[in-house]
Amino acid sequence: MPATDPTHRFMAASIAANTRWAHEPDRTAATAPGRAAFLARFLDEVDPERRLAPAERERRAESARRAYFMQLALRSARARRARHAGDAA
Repeated sequence: MPATDPTHRFMAASIAANTRWAHEPDRTAATAPGRAAFLARFLDEVDPERRLAPAERERRAESARRAYFMQLALRSARARRARHAGDAA
């Protein structure tokens, strides 16, 4: 099975992920830096120069985050619809 085979890549990634999490006592602490970086992205997007009041910056960042996830949901729905239309053809 070549390394570029999607099934092979999936299995290798699953093995790596399960091995990593099997040795992690605190998943929340392990993923905290990634979550913080993800949320900082929205703070930077809405106020890159940090001129807004902290509460306003947080409010806007939360709206940007919600918009981001709504865009993901919309793209997912479109992809499912396109897949379904392709199956029906």
